[in-house]
Amino acid sequence: MAAAPARYLVFFQYLGTRYSGVMETKNDQALVGVQNYLERAAERLKPSAPIKFHISSRTDAGVHALANAAHLDIQRAPGKAPFSSQQLVQGLNHHLRPEPIRILSAQRVSSTFHARFCALSRTYIYRLLLGCAHHSQIPVFEQDLCWAPAGGPLDVAAMREAAQFLLGTHDFSSFRSLHAEAAAQSPVRTLQQLQLQPAPGFLQQHYLHSGLEFWEVKVKSRSFLYRQVRRMVGALVAVGQGRLAPAQLRELLELRDPHAFPPHAMAPAAGLFLQRVEYSPKDLASPPAEEKLCGLS
Repeated sequence: MAAAPARYLVFFQYLGTRYSGVMETKNDQALVGVQNYLERAAERLKPSAPIKFHISSRTDAGVHALANAAHLDIQRAPGKAPFSSQQLVQGLNHHLRPEPIRILSAQRVSSTFHARFCALSRTYIYRLLLGCAHHSQIPVFEQDLCWAPAGGPLDVAAMREAAQFLLGTHDFSSFRSLHAEAAAQSPVRTLQQLQLQPAPGFLQQHYLHSGLEFWEVKVKSRSFLYRQVRRMVGALVAVGQGRLAPAQLRELLELRDPHAFPPHAMAPAAGLFLQRVEYSPKDLASPPAEEKLCGLS
């Protein structure tokens, strides 16, 4: 009788520019998902059953990840031991070349662990570049990795004031996508963190011209609505540009109407990074003899 498949949790990163998003798509499309490449690499490990990656956090085309997460079950041929963490990381990374996708770590988890439903929180970072009068001033090393809003400096103090209205538990209907799938979700979410802080650019200290400022919007919640982060960042930038007052952002939140969101205000995908997905240490423990559902004892 064949042994039960081994379940692993993997953390992985990617540059999202060349993909249709993280989720699997049909292979005949011009751009496919990161999941397509992950599963193609996994099949080259010669499992005895097809491997599917169950991904924690959905990201759109052009959105990047410093550390997304997924679980997968690997059934090996009779007599073959389960892969060690190191073997799995090295094997997947070997077959992922030359794609800008990297497996960061892998570990065995319980067969009841689920990368999406066991996640305690997800943290995103949105990178803003200020001081560009024209898009041609964006450093070549920052292309597709930040957003340089037009219109001069941003009023950071006003943006921080407006951000306070978004913290906590709210109905975020005004910040959800009009996509039909999004309408089926509960719009209530809890923002645990929303910060706007200065940040370094890539090799910024060596730039020959000055006047560029990098800022990061950091936002954390257990889960987000589809495109919620990009809409919140876009609204905060509108506040910084003086197109919205902080009080108007609060009114927008209270309207609970996705149609009320200002047209063309959503931040582009390129500046958004999934920074981390957090789990309870109990759920990450080695598989016990008697397995239990996530978060339950």
